[in-house]
Amino acid sequence: MKLTSILNLVLITTILVSCGNEKSEKNNDDMASKETISFNHNLEQFADIKVLRYQIPGWEQLTLKEQKLVYYLTQAGLSGRDIMWDQNYRHNLKIRKALENVYTNYGGDKSSDNWGAFVTYLKRIWFSNGIHHHYSNDKIKPEFSSEYLKELLAETNTVLEGDAFNVIFNDEDAKKVNQAKAVDNVALSAVNFYGPNVTNDDVEHFYKAKISPNPKRPLSFGLNSQLVKENGVLKERVYKSGGLYGEAIDEIIKWLELAKGVAENDAQGNALGLLIDYYKTGDLQTWDDYNVAWTKATEGNIDYINSFIEVYNDPLGYRGSYETIVQINDFDMSQKMKVVSDNAQWFEDNSPLMDAHKKKNVVGVTYKVVNVGGEAGDASPSTPIGVNLPNANWIRAAVGSKSVSLGNITNAYNNAASSGRLKEFVNDDEEFELEEKHGQLADKLHTALHEVIGHASGQLNPGVGETKETLKNYKSTLEEGRADLVGLYYLYNPKLQELGLVKDWKSIGMAAYDGYIRNGLMTQLIRLNLGDDVEEAHMRNRQWVSAWAFEKGKADNVIEKVTRNGKTYFNINDYEKLHDLFGQLLRETQRIKSEGDYAAVEALVEGYGVKVDQAIHAEVLDRNKQFKSAPYSGFVNPVLVAEKNEEGEITSVKVTQPETFTSQMLDYSKRYSFLPEVN
Repeated sequence: MKLTSILNLVLITTILVSCGNEKSEKNNDDMASKETISFNHNLEQFADIKVLRYQIPGWEQLTLKEQKLVYYLTQAGLSGRDIMWDQNYRHNLKIRKALENVYTNYGGDKSSDNWGAFVTYLKRIWFSNGIHHHYSNDKIKPEFSSEYLKELLAETNTVLEGDAFNVIFNDEDAKKVNQAKAVDNVALSAVNFYGPNVTNDDVEHFYKAKISPNPKRPLSFGLNSQLVKENGVLKERVYKSGGLYGEAIDEIIKWLELAKGVAENDAQGNALGLLIDYYKTGDLQTWDDYNVAWTKATEGNIDYINSFIEVYNDPLGYRGSYETIVQINDFDMSQKMKVVSDNAQWFEDNSPLMDAHKKKNVVGVTYKVVNVGGEAGDASPSTPIGVNLPNANWIRAAVGSKSVSLGNITNAYNNAASSGRLKEFVNDDEEFELEEKHGQLADKLHTALHEVIGHASGQLNPGVGETKETLKNYKSTLEEGRADLVGLYYLYNPKLQELGLVKDWKSIGMAAYDGYIRNGLMTQLIRLNLGDDVEEAHMRNRQWVSAWAFEKGKADNVIEKVTRNGKTYFNINDYEKLHDLFGQLLRETQRIKSEGDYAAVEALVEGYGVKVDQAIHAEVLDRNKQFKSAPYSGFVNPVLVAEKNEEGEITSVKVTQPETFTSQMLDYSKRYSFLPEVN
């Protein structure tokens, strides 16, 4: 599970995003990391996108062997980059390669508005790994005509025709992931996880017939395959060497084998070996064996995420998107935050969940703050700020999980933004000062509690199926909201001060609650076009959590809607009662998950998380016009350069920064394009 930034007006994940990703405030707390002011994190801005850079703190302190490991893992990740493009949409690779050829070879007028619009469109699809917006899932609309594109294609001898050309301008495949109620989500989603004519019913019936050898350890059916119909018969096309995406997977394997050769210890090496076996075979039992080994491999300075993992892009939650994140331990911050994972059982025991839904023995939860060494696939350019894996419930219960916060990514967001939007949307000076002083720490703690305690908490009732089967298209937003609620419940708790994590737990909790409600009810709306419903899972969960608490607290005026000088604000009048409301909703969301109550999750999400107050939305968009900073941010990656001796052995690995977003995207396409354009 991925976490995108949660608390502030433009701090929206993933998180993911993997749980959005900017932070606009500075923090004076001791635990807020500082970076050198001389490094410019801002690279460029276009459309609704801001492209940032990040550093890799402590790189020079790594041994050469550790640097080699990071380098090999990063190369493995980038080798699968095109997989994500093809997964996102079947024509993406054709379109990207054609537009890149135009960009590289066009010798005509580059001062025209049309050329500027073409370049912006190309940058937007680079950022989104395809022609659909990385967050809204809507197809990106070019601000140039089909006639102009035909002229560019002709002048550069570039071929792009048929559906791959027409879809840029028509209304077909308008939504990458369609999460609307009471429709055929598979048929109406453009994501390339399913072949033509495959429906919701096809998917559900196909996987109902799948039986795991051990029902207590259900395999992740569908995770690494495309489901298609051949002569009316459903069939999986498995991602593996020799199978679908085999050309890129062979490159991934090549680099993973080199990484295995410089593993820090046997446990890490054994896990890498199992990952290689999984890529060679596509066997889901091997995938589980790998996840168990990877979860147990907690020693060492380097770790990684690599493969088909998160299921947010599948409207039914079966199929994993390709992603990689290479991680270097941040020793100081990890030690400070280790106290959260060490006390996981206390948090579980003292949660407001029904006793039957609490884990009696929370095992194996590890938490680290890491510095990213490189990202690819679904984690780049738009990146989460926190990740908790593996996703399989049985592994989390029996073995544990790993939670990480991406420290240098968070710090880059913090150091690249300003406080202008915050001042516009806070209710008063007190709220602004709380956020300025405590917001970053509150965000760090919410990330930790969300990932370490939230996703690791609770258990399913005996006999209840996996949540992707019981809660279906609402699975992701329910799980992210549930983890958010765990964090919110404990952020306003003296236990944090008792554990030495904060100096003033009430102020931390108040800042967290202010930011969450402000974002969930208002400021995240800057990411939607007027009239749109909320579609993305994390945006939905922030809205249904906030809107539910607002409505249930009306009788006691817990959250007050304030109108002043024609502007709307939300002011929390009673933090204690809001804490209790979050506890009530946490109890209910865990009940829904534990019992597999589809009707209840549908009512919760559709009733509170989908529809938008149009008057407030119009107001938010109007108030936001004054700010030039784009609402979405992402990153170029540092470039790792391996220097070699005459024998071809790596003698050092240097970290450099790309000059532009465009140069990195073109370099990636030149060096890491291993897939054919044919679907």
